[in-house]
Amino acid sequence: MRHLPMRVPRVIGRRALGAITAALLTTGGLAVSAQAAPAAAPGPAPASSGHEPLALTPPMGFNNWNSTHCRDEFDESMVKGIADLFVERGLKDAGYEYVNLDDCWALPERDADGQLVPDPKRFPNGIEAVADYVHSKGLKFGIYTSAGTKTCSSIGFPGALGHEYSDARQFADWGVDYLKYDNCNNQGIDAKQRYTTMRDALAATGRPIVYSICEWGENKPWEWAGDLGQLWRTTGDINDSWGSMSSIMKSNLELAEYARPGGWNDPDMLEVGNGGMTDTEYRTHFSMWSIMAAPLLIGTDLRTAPESAFEILTNDEVIAVDQDTLGKQGEVVSSEGGRWVVSKELADGSRAVALFNEGSRAQRIETTAKAVGLPKSRGYTMRDLWKHSDTNTTGRIAATVPAHGTVLVRVHADKKWAQYPPAVDVRAGGDTVTEAGRTVRITSEATDLGGTAAHSVSVALTGPDGWRVTPRSATSARALKPGATLATDWDVAVPAGTSTGDQVLTLTARHRTHSGSWLTSTAPFTVRVGVPLPAGESALSDADPLSATNGWGPVERDQSVGERDANDGNPLTIGGTTFAKGLGVHASSSVEYYLGGACDKVTAQVGVDDESGDKGTVAFEVWADETRAASTGTLTNADPARAVSADVSGADVVRLVVTDAGDGSGYDHADWADLRVTCA
Repeated sequence: MRHLPMRVPRVIGRRALGAITAALLTTGGLAVSAQAAPAAAPGPAPASSGHEPLALTPPMGFNNWNSTHCRDEFDESMVKGIADLFVERGLKDAGYEYVNLDDCWALPERDADGQLVPDPKRFPNGIEAVADYVHSKGLKFGIYTSAGTKTCSSIGFPGALGHEYSDARQFADWGVDYLKYDNCNNQGIDAKQRYTTMRDALAATGRPIVYSICEWGENKPWEWAGDLGQLWRTTGDINDSWGSMSSIMKSNLELAEYARPGGWNDPDMLEVGNGGMTDTEYRTHFSMWSIMAAPLLIGTDLRTAPESAFEILTNDEVIAVDQDTLGKQGEVVSSEGGRWVVSKELADGSRAVALFNEGSRAQRIETTAKAVGLPKSRGYTMRDLWKHSDTNTTGRIAATVPAHGTVLVRVHADKKWAQYPPAVDVRAGGDTVTEAGRTVRITSEATDLGGTAAHSVSVALTGPDGWRVTPRSATSARALKPGATLATDWDVAVPAGTSTGDQVLTLTARHRTHSGSWLTSTAPFTVRVGVPLPAGESALSDADPLSATNGWGPVERDQSVGERDANDGNPLTIGGTTFAKGLGVHASSSVEYYLGGACDKVTAQVGVDDESGDKGTVAFEVWADETRAASTGTLTNADPARAVSADVSGADVVRLVVTDAGDGSGYDHADWADLRVTCA
């Protein structure tokens, strides 16, 4: 094992000695010695550590934590395998360059000289050899430690607090290009002080090292970390679930003003390909991280990742949005009803526009060129960055977006807009709720959004196997003038025996382009199929929900949420009282049940589950269709179970919502205990 000598300054001046004394006092006796300090008092240093500015576009690369944590598969072989795949699968060519280690790479104790020791089982050839291998592939290498006495692993590996200068020197000598600096076991020392010390220590090495400040957003690092590092975490850790990813996304969207070249809001790593979300949700994840100018650090073991993950992660048109040299983070234009419009100004004057559907069913989302910041023009060219196709529009930007999906387009004023075919927006009429064995009438629309006519337009609606869909009006038109609509009525017969839940139909429109080819537009349409609840009073946890989303892990029946797999919770317990029936959820959460207009009251005992200890803040809401029928306000672990009663008379659907009460979702285990409904 190679041990590096301590770097001892020859002279310690009065100011430096004062700084050391202050550090000893503020750390409460931590062993900060003269060997761990610079030769002179650290003065203000640029975030680039004295070199050419670093990370002028958001860093792109890999970090192992999301896929391996501290498990045995995290080792030298894995890291080298990732570097190989970066080259072999085109990730390097797409812009990914950092191969980063997270926690658990070291032994639990330093050596006799106070040096960090790589785990010889995981890294038998040491860290420098792994860095050399990564560098040999034309890539860069990153490492992890914490601004505390120990790292975040429960095993407790050495942190850098009190060892900043010697650890930074060790990292530099190993060839480290990127440091993720975590926040665990920080002894209550001021965050800015701790992260400034490591900034100065990295600068003192003389090596350009990208500095990732993983402070979790606890002390608003976006307000001060731009003077220290190149990126700063804005939230707690992400996990591979829709609830976690979307909650973090919404928090990070609020911070657009702080992003700039060389300084980036970091909503944590990518989960694409880890298996906890659908490909639609992963495309949203990647689209929204890119429009937020977020670092793109793959958190998936690419050796076992599905092909769909590579297709998402190597979409060069989406990556170009993230890596745009203007360095602006996308800003929220609107978000009403979970229909988000986010616009990002790009260096060429165009706008990247994300139409993001937070809801659990397809929704039409619309905005305009003016609203997203584009200048007035007779026409615009609109490029769909997932379909890789161009259309023209007179200024309307619209799409029916699937549940949890995102349409990402790039729009610019273009004198040659008319050379592209017109955009045709397809959609079907509102929220449809019915029962198995019934027939419902719906109306679809295909509208020309462009400045030229759409020719030979036809529409078709297809349902799941066994469904009968019959058109009741015209399904084609020779041409649609700009702004014109082809409306079609359809009878949709839901087969008897269809189970409870959302069923997705597909509406397709085709029209002919100037060249004689065909352009196809599709839109999902959701029919919500419910089963009537029994008459009288019953436990809602015994019924199948129409839909359910949860912050961590699945929604649990008659037990608390365990955050990972189904049926891994504990008894529902609030304020020392245990309940036999109900739902265990984790903020942010939404669970919907079909009532069919036949029920009048929903009741429950609600609160933070006792398993959250002294943490957790949540708020409960009951919605009858689109009306909020009951709400609790903020509840904490200190509150006993709160009785909730909601009038749901005449409602087709009841929606049970738990929010994080606006302070993040950590430890927000929430119980809908003794959840009951009364129906006719």
